[in-house]
Amino acid sequence: NFVFTTQKVDWEVVASLFQQVGWGNRQPSEICSAFEKSSFVIFVYDGDELVAFGRTMDDGKYYALLVDVVVKPDSQQSGLGREIVNYLRSQLVGYKFITLTAAPGKEEFYLKLGWQQQTTALIWPVSEEQQKLHALS
Repeated sequence: NFVFTTQKVDWEVVASLFQQVGWGNRQPSEICSAFEKSSFVIFVYDGDELVAFGRTMDDGKYYALLVDVVVKPDSQQSGLGREIVNYLRSQLVGYKFITLTAAPGKEEFYLKLGWQQQTTALIWPVSEEQQKLHALS
């Protein structure tokens, strides 16, 4: 069951899923605010249970970014991540530059879907953990 709106989302459950995939503690109200500012969202339910989600951020014309693609650990390897990424990418037709930052260890998943690694991507680490996980030096 796919839902493409933030209405009726239980943000406590979303926060829990972020924790379950190892992305730390996030405040439900802050998550809600971020998702409501997103251009495209997708939530996947198994019955009444939220099992996956994703969203995009963009400027409406040139630059777009896929973010927060999360699948509950016991629902991974089911094709849900692929469906989420493909749906979000399909909403961004016409943009000049579409990117994402893979979670450490998940690069191969995106490569299998046709994404390519950038030669010039850079990051300004905002924490030592981000430095360790995402920076080359």
